[in-house]
Amino acid sequence: MKYALNYRSGPDGLHLYDRKSGTNILLDEFEISSENWSPAPRQVSIALTNACNLQCPFCYAPKQLAELSYVQLQTWLDELNTNGCLGIGFGGGEPTLYKNLPLLCDYINNHTKLAVTFTTNAHNLSVSLADQLKGRVAYVRVSMDGVGETYEILRGKSFASLCSRFERIRSIAAFGINYVVNSQTFPDLDEAVMVAADHGATELLLLPELPTPGREGIDPVSVSNLKEWVYSYSGPLRLSVSEAGADKLPTCDPLVKEKGLRSYAHIDASGILKRSSFDSVGVKIGDGGIIKTLSKLRPIPVEVGYENLA
Repeated sequence: MKYALNYRSGPDGLHLYDRKSGTNILLDEFEISSENWSPAPRQVSIALTNACNLQCPFCYAPKQLAELSYVQLQTWLDELNTNGCLGIGFGGGEPTLYKNLPLLCDYINNHTKLAVTFTTNAHNLSVSLADQLKGRVAYVRVSMDGVGETYEILRGKSFASLCSRFERIRSIAAFGINYVVNSQTFPDLDEAVMVAADHGATELLLLPELPTPGREGIDPVSVSNLKEWVYSYSGPLRLSVSEAGADKLPTCDPLVKEKGLRSYAHIDASGILKRSSFDSVGVKIGDGGIIKTLSKLRPIPVEVGYENLA
């Protein structure tokens, strides 16, 4: 990965970021007028494809077939890079099923200062693909909800098979665990931390299950148990909590003024720009590009679809 110090300006000051070391520096002594704030979100997640090799019951991703074109992605990545975005997170679906993933990561490293991460279930991560991604990714997030039988019931794949891939994942970049928390997975949290630490993970990201069609999300008892667990946690991994569903859980937000679309946006596999990956509505990215589309992504009534706003 080429050395690349990136920066953006915003209501909190001047933000410097080095994608190679992961170092963030905020120069909050600077008061920057709003007309000079970077127009792009600080972080953008992109669903490269809706295709997936698993059928997890709590998955929020759209199920219709869709995939972004490589040429279109190049244009959007250039635009985000020019307008102050610092990082791109690829997901899906399963991003390792996107055939141009290595080419895309190579393009980002050679033509932009963006940091790239991706979230994967790891079961499609071959030795060859890992070799192609090595040195081109800043961080990998691995989905692991529960251990042993719990994981196998939810993911429909062998837990031993997942564990056998951790060394391969670590060869690409440092990695963390994404852990959906619900009544099934909460009892496994302590063991999951130890398994992840033993395999070299650096972070555990807790994702309280959000409602999806056919599921109500995390139940009140599990929420209460999770809060107690978080406040008493002293394990070996850095602990993070998703802002979505983090009600009354401790969070750290050094950029307190950079909220909403200034901090984050999501592009789904159909090219719809959304406030988050859980949103059912958004705005189709048109010929004017992402920054122009952002201005249209105002608060939208739930009953209104993106088709009416494009």
